[in-house]
Amino acid sequence: QVQLVESGGGLVQAGDSLRLSCAVSGRSFSRYTMGWFRQAPGKEREFVAFIRWSGGRTNYKDSVKGRFIISRVSAKNTVYLQMNSLKPEDTALYYCGARPVDDDYTDSRGYANWGQGTQVTVSS
Repeated sequence: QVQLVESGGGLVQAGDSLRLSCAVSGRSFSRYTMGWFRQAPGKEREFVAFIRWSGGRTNYKDSVKGRFIISRVSAKNTVYLQMNSLKPEDTALYYCGARPVDDDYTDSRGYANWGQGTQVTVSS
């Protein structure tokens, strides 16, 4: 059974940094794509970044390019989202998702497994 557990959220000020972690377990993820998504109150879940586990290819939402970095450490079965220069509009519940296909995919409906989410709040 695939399990994802996020951590690292918190309350920070604009301009600060946070690193989110997603610990994954339950099977080999070598043919998976791992994504970070976020959902603000009253809004739909939106794509933030993905990384293809085997080759490390990444992609980002335009508004976070240059500020956020997604990475993974295979030996730890962990995916990270380093968030720098945070803005109030980055405030949301952040989710880690696992897609059992190794491809470029940004639609949340293509991700089969999810963690419980970790809250990020950025004050101005």
